[in-house]
Amino acid sequence: MKNKRIAVIGTVFIDCKGFAFQDYRPAGRNLGSIQFVHGGVGRNVAETIASLNVPTTFVSSVDATGIGHEVVNHLQARHIDVSYVKEAPSGGMGMWLAILNENGDLAGSISQMPDMAHIEQQLLEQGDKLVQETSHIALELDLNEPISRRVIQLAAQHGKPVYGIPGNFDVIGSHPDLLQGMACFICNHIEGERLMNATFEGVPPETIIGHLKAYVKTSGLQSIVMTLGAEGSVYFDATTGESGYQPVFPVNVVDTTGAGDAFFAGTVAGLVSGLPLAKAVVCGTKVAGWTIESAESTCPDIAARAAGDEVLGELLG
Repeated sequence: MKNKRIAVIGTVFIDCKGFAFQDYRPAGRNLGSIQFVHGGVGRNVAETIASLNVPTTFVSSVDATGIGHEVVNHLQARHIDVSYVKEAPSGGMGMWLAILNENGDLAGSISQMPDMAHIEQQLLEQGDKLVQETSHIALELDLNEPISRRVIQLAAQHGKPVYGIPGNFDVIGSHPDLLQGMACFICNHIEGERLMNATFEGVPPETIIGHLKAYVKTSGLQSIVMTLGAEGSVYFDATTGESGYQPVFPVNVVDTTGAGDAFFAGTVAGLVSGLPLAKAVVCGTKVAGWTIESAESTCPDIAARAAGDEVLGELLG
């Protein structure tokens, strides 16, 4: 991966997950297990991309506490550059409370957002240096508008491609112009419906791809990928004209949370490594499937799984 380094800009969360042993009853008592795991869109993406042998720098903030140090140490152990992770007295990272039903599907959640001022200040002071040091940028688009605009502006100034993923959809939903010129935007079908003012439930992939092509033309995006949950994903690359549908691979579902982050990370790792979009989407699909089979927000043995995979083995070679 010579001369390649991706900067991942996003949040750190601590996830509190409850797993129901039997049929989940929202209004009743449910026996199960409760786990605390490291999460956050940006953190999940950074760890997964680094596990796929792409040199990674993470830009974020954590609390100056024992658990904040634990998050940083965990990332360092995976050879991630954390020199741009800022420690804050409070508000450096968020909390996410999630309940998973007996099938491993999300039944309910509550988020407590971190204070974005810490990341904003980091990028104001060191953003130019960061962008110059990296070859590609993966951006969690819903941190806040000033952060997204500064990153996109610096990337354009230095000719670095940006790959975008929605967070809570607040920023990108209000400011879709941020997508203009982006190398690739990866979202789920619910986010896609909001962006394109369309309904995709029960719609054949060929029709959805038509919507993608029309949206890319009007938005100025270079390429787009949309996940369709258990139905797979669709994609379109305006630069090459490549489009298509990718089905999912069979998995044993344990926890579906983090699957979208994993899909984004696997796809972006493929693109950064020089794979065409269709092949990169296969990478994202496989990485998402492996993550669904794990109780954690990222797949702990992803490097070993990828090394034995025909497509992802190319990334680790």
